[in-house]
Amino acid sequence: MKNVAVIGAGTMGNGIAHTFAQSGFRVQLIDINDSALKKGMDTITKNLDRMLGKGTITEEQKSETLSNITTFTNITEGVEYASLVVEAATENIDLKLNIFKQLDEACPEGTILASNTSSISITQIASVTSRPDHVIGMHFMNPVPIMKLVEIIRGYNTSDEVTKLIMDLSKTLGKIPVEVNDYPGFVANRILMPMLNESIETLYNGVAGVHEIDTVMKLGMAHPMGPLQLADFIGLDVCLSILNVMYDGFKNPKYAPCPLLVNMVRAGKLGVKSGEGFYDYSESKKAEKIAKQFL
Repeated sequence: MKNVAVIGAGTMGNGIAHTFAQSGFRVQLIDINDSALKKGMDTITKNLDRMLGKGTITEEQKSETLSNITTFTNITEGVEYASLVVEAATENIDLKLNIFKQLDEACPEGTILASNTSSISITQIASVTSRPDHVIGMHFMNPVPIMKLVEIIRGYNTSDEVTKLIMDLSKTLGKIPVEVNDYPGFVANRILMPMLNESIETLYNGVAGVHEIDTVMKLGMAHPMGPLQLADFIGLDVCLSILNVMYDGFKNPKYAPCPLLVNMVRAGKLGVKSGEGFYDYSESKKAEKIAKQFL
């Protein structure tokens, strides 16, 4: 298994492509247009340069990693020789089902189809293919090149052979795979998202401010990042999508998204990706921070 296709060149997709390529796999990175692919490749190059600056890789390793990645805007061409496809598109069920229908038609018979979904049912995704035993979840954590965990999600029909193969493959990437069953949110987000949502509820109810809530969790609970800042980095739209999937799946009020989160997403305040969420990440704010260093 040396040819791996990755669907989506966004934050997760380019991180997954980077990780496979750095481990010696030939990677076909696929997205709908050249600008998305260029942005993804630029991010991979910057991340490699950062690793080079820290001395964790050599110039030769950087060059080899980049040479292992080929970009495509056509799914059929990109997956022609793939032994594994990892889908990392937007967390939208209709989009994912459409992609997996295309993959099932375009991929060789033995190709394993994996999704990086953070909450959507692998069993449901597999149901639109003719190979449900070859469909599995590979939920990488962000930033992918650094974070060790991969949640391996077995769909109802995922075979033992495919599960073992993907568990072993994850280890060759230097990751620590954990096998979980196919229920809304799996393990990571079933535990994480209610905590983030409750933090937003705490802000919404006026119990404390953004900085105060994050400080309590960092200093009192030894979290490396406060929950509101973490939500910004994940993307508030992503958090909302995951909570909606869990609420629909469990019909339990504890998973209902906070009204403040819903309104912020409607207003386009998505966190780091939009320049503003619970914190301000705009260029003007960055310039202000830099200026203060010299005052």
